[in-house]
Amino acid sequence: MVGLIIVLVLLLVLVGIVYYAYRKITQKIRRFSQMAFGTSSLMEGVKQVEQDYAVTPKSVSGATSLHLPKITKDFPDFHYEEMKRRAENVLLSYLQSIDEDRASCLTEGTEELKDKLQMQLGMLRNNGVRAHFDNPKLHRTEIYQYRKDKSRCSVVFQSSIEYHYYEEKNGTVTSGSRDTKKQSRYNVECIYIQDRDLIENVHDAGLAMVCPRCGGALPGLGAKKCMFCDTPVIEFNIRTWHFSDVKEV
Repeated sequence: MVGLIIVLVLLLVLVGIVYYAYRKITQKIRRFSQMAFGTSSLMEGVKQVEQDYAVTPKSVSGATSLHLPKITKDFPDFHYEEMKRRAENVLLSYLQSIDEDRASCLTEGTEELKDKLQMQLGMLRNNGVRAHFDNPKLHRTEIYQYRKDKSRCSVVFQSSIEYHYYEEKNGTVTSGSRDTKKQSRYNVECIYIQDRDLIENVHDAGLAMVCPRCGGALPGLGAKKCMFCDTPVIEFNIRTWHFSDVKEV
């Protein structure tokens, strides 16, 4: 009987210690939550942060004021507002192509960009996944980078954008959310070929020149016909800006 009483007393002491520790930890969590989020509920604080994150546009690494004078000096016919609009259209049409599973939505771009899009669509199809970009909204677009060498020049635009992103498989959302917005940044690169003879690697130049009929590799930018099937091809128009890449950053 005495032994049972001792056991019960020990259990009560243990419960008391656990309860005391629980109260201390709970108080610390509430104080931390109050200081960090302005509410004593940690769950409410985390949810509020998620909501703020979903509606706060991403900042862009804007260097337009730094690079634009250099670009316009090298290319007096470079119209910033027009090129920015084209870059935004390329980005939106690229996302629309993924959303609708139709590569033809892409407004313009090099063969390499089109191949990249086709590859992404193929991977989604093979996995039985549909990716959605609902209600995209552009916030800001700036020039992020300007690179120049003897053979080519490159201007990279960076855009902040929001959308409802989610992936579906067999009608079930497997990633993202239909209800919560996602804020993101994308880089859109456009290139200007100055001298085809100085380009050492066609793929590095963002051109990926192939025959439109058989898909065979063309010997160079100035090729007049395919060496495999003799199909006439249109010579790549150098000294013109072409969009070569779209990627999330």
